Order: sequence, then structure tokens, then C-alpha cells
Amino acid sequence: MASNIRRKMSPSATLYINDINTSICDRFKSEFSSHGPIETVSTAREAAQNAKVVISIVPGAADVKKVYLDEKDGVIASSKDEQRVLCECSTIDVKTTREVGEALKQARMGTYVDTPVSGGVPAAERGDLSMLIGHSPPTASNPTSVLLDHTLTMMGAPAKFFYLNTLGLGLTAKISNNYLSGTILLATAEALAIGIKQGLDPKDLYSVIKASTGQSWMCDHVMPVPNVTEHWVPSNSGYKPGFKTQMMIKDLGLGIESGKQVGVRPSMAEAAMGVWEAASKDERCFDRDGSSIYLHIGGVLPEGYEDKGKKGEDGSWEFT
Repeated sequence: MASNIRRKMSPSATLYINDINTSICDRFKSEFSSHGPIETVSTAREAAQNAKVVISIVPGAADVKKVYLDEKDGVIASSKDEQRVLCECSTIDVKTTREVGEALKQARMGTYVDTPVSGGVPAAERGDLSMLIGHSPPTASNPTSVLLDHTLTMMGAPAKFFYLNTLGLGLTAKISNNYLSGTILLATAEALAIGIKQGLDPKDLYSVIKASTGQSWMCDHVMPVPNVTEHWVPSNSGYKPGFKTQMMIKDLGLGIESGKQVGVRPSMAEAAMGVWEAASKDERCFDRDGSSIYLHIGGVLPEGYEDKGKKGEDGSWEFT
């Protein structure tokens, strides 16, 4: 996402970057400085102090609060600027994002918008993510909305922009979508494991599913069995994430809590949660892409593949 911002923003404008892992910032700066100036800053406050647009994406609600509301190093400690646009792309609970938004509004820090993304690593790299936006659509009479739309266009595909009018509704949509992602991926892994163990060739089984009622985005783009799809999926590179197994627990948890808040029993997610929790403790799945749950539930690898059970130099688990 940041690489697309640097490529597409004005070459004379400066991109300020911050991450708790400073080596990532160093590597990014080395790789993309040819597109324009990049400066590493040590706090979110410094990034906001120098920028008209702030974009954040972090693991959880506590991290979002630290980025925006920390009185010393957060965005709220920077100079007031009601024209600033604050795009928060993380997947967190709606209550927290509305609390953060209200605090920033009262402090006159700018317009805070929940802008969670969907599409995974491939879409992030291509710059055609789906954007779920808790703000009204852009209009010429609202310069802030125009700046928001322009910024998001650098990372996502406008045909996949969903303006949902109200702070928090972008996250509401993301939570519902991820509810499906987590349950469908598990069901896909189980169905594949059953069919393959019963004697079906993995590619034959996939061909049937792809042309039939079981077809899904998760099966096509997060295929849990390696060497089945012609295009890249995490399982083809030793389940290199992607989306880590243990992160699915947070997403399903958000779906379960959201359902209970409105009186809908989230039975599918409740059933799936136990399996994801166990997989997150399985060394074959921890820190690997969530599609590695296929190994946890007893799936077999295609002939010629063997999980080495150790990480390669780039941090991903390897196959022989």
C-alpha cells in the first residue's frame, strides 16, 4: 500500500513513514526513494505534524488508540489541522473507531475515516484493493471528501470503493465480510482434505468446485493445497503470509461480538473459532498464512511435496 502511495503521489511531495520495525522503514526507503523523498519518523505525531493526509494500518484496537490518542506520541499530540484527512485501514471494533473519531474531532485534528481494505497481499501490491469507507461519497463542494477519494485511489480500485456514509460502517462491512472469509476458508480446507483423502486428484477436485456451487473467492485465491492453481497463492510458497493464522481469531471474534450485539447468533463463527484457536497453536500453522489450517485439520500434501517444518531465509516455511 505504501509503495503505491509513493509511486502515485507527487514526486516533489514527501512521504513520512513510521513502523515499530525500523529495518522495514530502512528497506522501504532504499527501494522506493527513486519515486520521491521518503523520511522515516519515530512517532505518529511527527508523521501527522508534517502531513495533510495520514494513513494507518495496525493489528488491533489498542494499537489504533496508541497511534491516534497517545498524548505524547500520537496524532492528537500534533498541531491542529481541521483540513487533515486521517485514513484508518485497520480491522478493529466499531466502538473503538467511533471513540477515536470523536476524540480527534473534539481536538480539531482533522477528518478521521474508517477505511478498512479487502483483497489481500496481491491486491495491495497491484493497488486495486477494495475500500470500505465510513464516509459520504466525494462531492465538489466538500474538499475533504475529494482529498479522501484521491488518496484512496492510489491504493484501491474506484470500481471497488464502497462509500457507506457514516463513521464505523466501513468496519461493520469489513467485519461481516471477514466473518465469511474465516468460515469459508475453513470449510474449503475441510472439503478439499476429505475429497483428496478419498482419492481425488487435487486439481480435478478444484476444477469441479470452481465450476460448481462450492466455488468461492477463498478457494480461488487462498487455495489451501499447493500446486493446484496456476496463479500464486500462499500455499505455493510454503504458506508464506498473506494473512497469519492467529489473526483470524481476532477477525472471527469481531464477527461473533458484532452478531451478539444485534441479537444474531453467530453459530458458524462460534464453531469455526475453536478450530482456528487450535490451529494458531499448531507449529505447522503459527505465523503462516491462514490457509495452512489445511495441515492442521489433516489435509495431505500433493505427491512430491513435504513440509520441511522449518523456516527459510526469508522467514517463510518451506516445502521440498
